[in-house]
Amino acid sequence: MFIILGATGHVGSALAQSLLDRNLPVTAILHDDRATADWERRGAQVAVVDVRNSDALREVFRTGTRAFLLNPPADVTSDTDREERATAASIISALEGSGLEKVVVESTFGAQPGEAIGDLSVLYAFEQAALAQRIPVTIQRGAYYFSNWDAQLEEAKEGPLTTMFPPDLKIPMVAPADLNRAAADRLVEPFNGDTDLHLVEGPDRYSVRDVADAFSRVLGRRVEVRSLPPGEWVGAYRKLGFSEPAAKSYAAMTKATVDGEFPALEETERGATSLQTYVEELVTRSPA
Repeated sequence: MFIILGATGHVGSALAQSLLDRNLPVTAILHDDRATADWERRGAQVAVVDVRNSDALREVFRTGTRAFLLNPPADVTSDTDREERATAASIISALEGSGLEKVVVESTFGAQPGEAIGDLSVLYAFEQAALAQRIPVTIQRGAYYFSNWDAQLEEAKEGPLTTMFPPDLKIPMVAPADLNRAAADRLVEPFNGDTDLHLVEGPDRYSVRDVADAFSRVLGRRVEVRSLPPGEWVGAYRKLGFSEPAAKSYAAMTKATVDGEFPALEETERGATSLQTYVEELVTRSPA
């Protein structure tokens, strides 16, 4: 049995479906019961668990042999760093006595030690805690999700694409579907007891200008780029409903990403989905 934590997210849901498509047994862990009927219809078992309840989570882990672990994002109106560190600690605690033979931990490019730099520090701590326990671990670090641009489709239809990245900075990006395929491979590959690290990105690196151009080609209108200066980042997040600590942490994460160095291409696994293909599919499936 494969246990999938985060089965309602972009990666976790696609991963669970991919395993089901391979006729493999899956338990989808959900935070509420709204999607229970849908997953059962697809052939999965379902466990509705609050990930902050380590004992309940451990009982679910005990029904499987391998698990995919994704720390769920906190509500941005909260102190996201505090909340996400708490859920990560609960997930790691649940591994003790679970009997799992292997876990795959979803993390992010640029994961690094530190405080209040969003996912970069939270997921680094999650990685380190996973590596410190007894079950063999594969760390999968994913690049910047193409799906982060989904919410800006309506903006692209009407005006410029607003970003905090320099317009022409090429960064690693990836389709969630490619992360799903990579994670599925890690889960089902022959067990050898090793701990390893995999970095997964798309077939190329892209800038926000490239994203705007992809929207332009699909929408039939010229989409410009509006890049916010660093001094406006915290305020921009606050306008989106982020709490003060969350806004500061996300702004610091953005700065660390912009200022940081990306791994060499030869060090990464490359997915097949291009930015243009992703944007075309996004526009096709969105309401007119």
